[in-house]
Amino acid sequence: MSTILSLAPQNVWKHFYSLTRIPRPSGHMEKVTAFLIDFGKGLGLESFVDEAGNVIIRKPATPGMENRKGVILQAHMDMVPQKNNDTEHDFEKDPIEAYVDGDWVRAKGTTLGADDGLGVAAIMAVLEAKDLKHGPIEALITKDEETGMYGAFGLKPGTVNGEILLNLDSEEEGELYIGCAGGMDVTATLEYKEVPVEAGDVAFMITLKGLKGGHSGLEINQGRANANKLMARFLREAVADYEARLASWEGGNMRNAIPREAKAVVTVPAGSEGELMELVEDYERLFNEEYATIETPISLKAEKVELPSGEVPEEIQDNLIDAICACQNGVTRMIPTVPDTVETSSNLAIVTIGGGKAEVKILARSSCDSMKDFLTASLESCFSMAGMKVEMSGGYSGWQPNVDSPILRAMKESYKRRFGKEPEVKVIHAGLECGIIGAIIPGLDMISFGPTLRSPHSPDERAYIPDVRKFYDFLVATLEETPLK
Repeated sequence: MSTILSLAPQNVWKHFYSLTRIPRPSGHMEKVTAFLIDFGKGLGLESFVDEAGNVIIRKPATPGMENRKGVILQAHMDMVPQKNNDTEHDFEKDPIEAYVDGDWVRAKGTTLGADDGLGVAAIMAVLEAKDLKHGPIEALITKDEETGMYGAFGLKPGTVNGEILLNLDSEEEGELYIGCAGGMDVTATLEYKEVPVEAGDVAFMITLKGLKGGHSGLEINQGRANANKLMARFLREAVADYEARLASWEGGNMRNAIPREAKAVVTVPAGSEGELMELVEDYERLFNEEYATIETPISLKAEKVELPSGEVPEEIQDNLIDAICACQNGVTRMIPTVPDTVETSSNLAIVTIGGGKAEVKILARSSCDSMKDFLTASLESCFSMAGMKVEMSGGYSGWQPNVDSPILRAMKESYKRRFGKEPEVKVIHAGLECGIIGAIIPGLDMISFGPTLRSPHSPDERAYIPDVRKFYDFLVATLEETPLK
């Protein structure tokens, strides 16, 4: 604790540390909402929660800055709850155990919550500061961004009044984002009646773990393994050649996180036990050969367990495994005019099969609406052929870039003066709340930026300490140089 609190800038890190003490996984915003409201009111600022559960805190302009455009400082209060398989942690009750590791801040076996805790902490530092120069400020801290951007979707016109929105939720210092991908949640479901386990069969739990995972927008182009895809490959051969039968399957737990772990219970004839164990060893070796330069050692193990009460009917089992094998996953297309930027991708995020129900959840992304429509139609076709019901939800369009933005021009000039080089101006493949908020409040001048983070949405998430100071100094300078009304 003392080490983190001594980091610079202390006014940001102290608030980030406070946030690590408060459980705030997506879907459980009660404690952090109360904390933020108490913080704002404790400063004597207008603070309230809107209908969607977002926290809004208003700070008046400092003397002489009343003629500047109003700025909305925007971040999200929730964090992705991911932990290593051997880590004991209850995200609804336990604080995050953050620590300093050289130039990085990490967490012990869990996600750190720097996405977007550092954005919220920077906003808190600005609201608390008495020595800054700025025009009117509104903090907009949204709820449940990670699971569906529900706070942004629920924002009502007129809740905030600023003309400029600074989104503090990107993850590479020195980059200014002026556009982002749109997205669509794809969910395929099927109900079935379990059948009894064949007489004489034995059951095994197949466990796959050790993958890096990561953010399904930012890291989808890094060639990382998807636990559900690897499990599907193994199961397909086990079923086809070793008389295995599927009883259950659980893989992944967040739609916007590349799945790191999966487990399945299968049954095989008693005489096939040795062959199944050999197949597990073969696939563990194969996966590690295929991903040797990308993943750290991948673990695929089989453990004998009690027989399940039932299993998936054979025809349905085959269709489900085939559909998951065929499902598009990863990058589908790069932006033709910007070849190094992902345009369209899908993340085969969550597979849950067992107890008479199968469910597959996918996040489809694209900065091109027509390609997003084509991708979701392809996914629908894939799972419809397996007899599954496919539903689309949570769709949002991309944020179209404005290269003539006044705040972009001001921020580029300011960054060059402070740091001696131009910031990179980019479109991000992740889904930022800017696209949704911009559709609700037309005409907003928007930029997204932030400190350097690595591997958000995974237990390897870390924040680069030197860049937090640069990020905050740049934020302060931007507020001082906000354009006139």
